[in-house]
Amino acid sequence: RFPILLAIVMIALLVVLTIGWVLLSVSGALQDERSSGLYWALLTIGSLFSLLLLVGTVLYLILSIKAINLTRRQSNFIDSVTHELKSPIASMKLYLQTLSRHHVTEAERADFYRFMLEDLERLDRLINQLLMAGRLEAVPANGPWEEIELGSLLRECTAAVCLSYRVPADTVQLALQPCWVRGRRLDLEIIFRNLIDNAVKYAGQPPQVEVTAGPGGPEEVVVQVADNGRGIPFHLRRRIFRRFERLGLELERDKPGTGLGLYIVRTLLHQLRGRVHVRYPKAGPGTVFEVRLPGGPRAAERVSPDAAEAVVAAASKG
Repeated sequence: RFPILLAIVMIALLVVLTIGWVLLSVSGALQDERSSGLYWALLTIGSLFSLLLLVGTVLYLILSIKAINLTRRQSNFIDSVTHELKSPIASMKLYLQTLSRHHVTEAERADFYRFMLEDLERLDRLINQLLMAGRLEAVPANGPWEEIELGSLLRECTAAVCLSYRVPADTVQLALQPCWVRGRRLDLEIIFRNLIDNAVKYAGQPPQVEVTAGPGGPEEVVVQVADNGRGIPFHLRRRIFRRFERLGLELERDKPGTGLGLYIVRTLLHQLRGRVHVRYPKAGPGTVFEVRLPGGPRAAERVSPDAAEAVVAAASKG
């Protein structure tokens, strides 16, 4: 509604300004009295209206550019979602037609079922991303917060991504220090699953991904996900976190995706009072995504309730 209201106000200002200057030009009474107070008052009002009109024009131009960029991103998004939906559906259709019309061996049948399950998982991930993006846009995520040991969560996310891409487990190297964070476990899984998934997807050949985690300060935990891919241009490091944003033309890409993963990462981190930045490796190509979350290395410092009870019991017996 704001652009429409702004356009109406600008038109009204333009009409008032035009009528005012026409009246001043037609009337010759003020021309002989340029030093009068009325002349300077009208001049001040006209100058103010001109300034407001200029400011409104600049704002309207900015909003128009944003609308054009959003339209471009939405067009890319539609192209990517169309491709993401058609590819697994066409693949499953081909496998089902082959199974129904031709005789295949048991080994081939098992492979077909495995491929169809992978296509279904790909569709499931796509639908979950769309639902997550829509939910975040409508209402913030809610749920109980808990204290989570970050190392085990990162190992689970890494194993799931390696299994999804069918790459060896040592493709992702882990360097994890004991640290805990507080938040919603599902949100943290989505965040780091997306980041590690992107790192493996866009890594070079051979793919090399490194995930490090450790204390970044007294009350902060830092996680870095680094890959050896082509990297992200410096001037685009902020744009990639926008909704529907993907680099390049959609129909020319060789990697699947919808442009929602990093948008979901940034939004969820904002809700968890964290932040994400794009860093660059000290040497060689690649990209480093750095996540900072409230937390600390409290695993070795705090004793669990069961262990505490056992210590108390042992002391009482002694």
